[in-house]
Amino acid sequence: QVQLVESGGALVQAGGSLRLSCRASGRTFSSYEMGWFRQAPGKEREFVARITWIGSITNYAAPVKGRFTISRDNAENTVYLQMNSLKPEDTAVYYCAAALTIPGQYDYWGQGTQVTVSS
Repeated sequence: QVQLVESGGALVQAGGSLRLSCRASGRTFSSYEMGWFRQAPGKEREFVARITWIGSITNYAAPVKGRFTISRDNAENTVYLQMNSLKPEDTAVYYCAAALTIPGQYDYWGQGTQVTVSS
């Protein structure tokens, strides 16, 4: 069983920055692919970023590329999402997720953390 706990969501003004954290349980965190997703009110959940466990290769959704950075600290069992130059359209509940066996197929999800960007 894997448990994921996000933190760091807040209300921030447009142009500001936030860093989200997701701490994972489990003995082999370093072998998980980790992802961040978000869901805005009335919209479907969408992919934001992912980081592989081999080589820490990263991928980003087009709307956040160049503004968001995903990283991981395997010693701390934590994945981060640094969000800069935030826009009102970034407002959403942000979820982290773990893919244990098949890349891109996320088996476990956190409870989410609210990010609100005011204009």
